[in-house]
Amino acid sequence: MKKGYWVVAYHTVGDEATMKSYVELARAALGPFGARVLVSPGSAVTASEAGLKQMTVVVEFDSYADALAAHDSADYKKALDALGPDVKRDFRIAEGA
Repeated sequence: MKKGYWVVAYHTVGDEATMKSYVELARAALGPFGARVLVSPGSAVTASEAGLKQMTVVVEFDSYADALAAHDSADYKKALDALGPDVKRDFRIAEGA
């Protein structure tokens, strides 16, 4: 079974309280799906070619189906609500090789 990955690049982030609230809710929501953070928000990012230097997060799941189910879960939707309208990000769910 192929793993699943969330790859998220933040164009704009919220204030510290907004991001803290989101992280707490997201962590609780993703735990039951076996999520593992491979690249955390504070990790260094080097952009090349057409890339942009943005905060990037990569989360690994045991399967692509788990990655999809985690995103669609009611608890993760609550975490998304905590982000509010000021946070802009490029969010992708990818199947591993």
